[in-house]
Amino acid sequence: MRKKFNDINISAVECSVEETKLFYQKIARKVQQIRKKRGLSQLELSYLIGFKSTSLIAGAEAGYSNIRFSLEHLYKIAKVLQVEVKEFFE
Repeated sequence: MRKKFNDINISAVECSVEETKLFYQKIARKVQQIRKKRGLSQLELSYLIGFKSTSLIAGAEAGYSNIRFSLEHLYKIAKVLQVEVKEFFE
């Protein structure tokens, strides 16, 4: 769908459900890779970001479609793992 905005033709970006799922999985794999490199278990990371169980970390790393890291989660995880948030997207 094309719309005109300030004399510029723009198209809406469309992403399939599969593309979105792969995007979240890529980020979760990167979190998992860095977490393991730092020697932290899912439970330890969960506690350090304020959760009492591994449901978020384990679910996101396993690729469950209804469990995803939010920006706030990624910010906290980055602080714990001592990395920049952008590393999860590389």
